Formats: sequence, C-alpha cells, structure tokens
Amino acid sequence: MFGFGFALVPLYDVLCQVTGLNGKTSGRVAVVEPMKVDESRTVTVEFVASLNLGAPWEFAPQVTRMQVHPGQFYQTHFWAKNLANQPMTGQAIPSISPGLAASHFQKIECFCFNHQRFQAGEGRQMPVTFRIDPDLPPDVRTVTLSYTFFRIDDAGG
Repeated sequence: MFGFGFALVPLYDVLCQVTGLNGKTSGRVAVVEPMKVDESRTVTVEFVASLNLGAPWEFAPQVTRMQVHPGQFYQTHFWAKNLANQPMTGQAIPSISPGLAASHFQKIECFCFNHQRFQAGEGRQMPVTFRIDPDLPPDVRTVTLSYTFFRIDDAGG
C-alpha cells in the first residue's frame, strides 16, 4: 500500500501539469520571449514551503513575499537542508494559486526542474527565476507559489 501511494505522487504531478489542475505550473519556459514590463501594475507574489510528512529536511523560502511588475524577471531562493545522517535525494513539486494564475507564472530557472541530491547534513540555497505574464487578469493581485519537498529515494538510502 505504501509503494502504491508513493507511486501516485509523480502520476498526480503529470496529470496536474497537463490539465492545470491544482494550480500546477507547466514547467520550464522553453524559449524566453521578450515581453513588455507593466510598470503601472504591481502583483504580490507569496512563497510557501512545506515538507512531505516525516521528511527529514529543513525547507523554507528566503523571503515570504515580493512585489513584482508583470513582464519583469525576478529571482529568489529557497533553503533546504538534509537533516539525516545519510545522503538523500529530494524533489520539489510546485503549485500556484489561484489556479487561474498558473498559466501566467513562468519559471525560467527552478530547483524544482531537477532532483536535488544532498549529502548528510548538507544545506544550500536553491534559485527560482520567474516572471508573471502581463496578461494575468487584472483582478488577480496576489499569486502564491508553493513548493512541497518530497524525499524521492528509498528510506534505506
């Protein structure tokens, strides 16, 4: 039963990315097209970090919120640390809310694109470079980028 539940995480993630369900972003932007920065508009981006139950990690955003202009690039970092006495691999799964904003949130660089291998006790800052498309509906004033960090290697190391 545990193995079945563990296997559902990647399947659920794929389903959400394809359908946009649960505010999942579509992954990395293949080509970074220039877009006009809307300096007359400010959107609050909130950053949230959570851990899969029982995961032996520290995981937190560097900042909890930013004021951004749609169309402009921004970078922030998340901190992660392996608290176990053995190497572990993790994966961050992103979610955007409100769900309507997911298609307007473009990650250019993100630690969530790859598995993250940590040695025992290792901690590091992990970057996220993003922008919000100026076509974000005007009534959306706050967007939340949330990551849940999962341990993806087996429990035995």
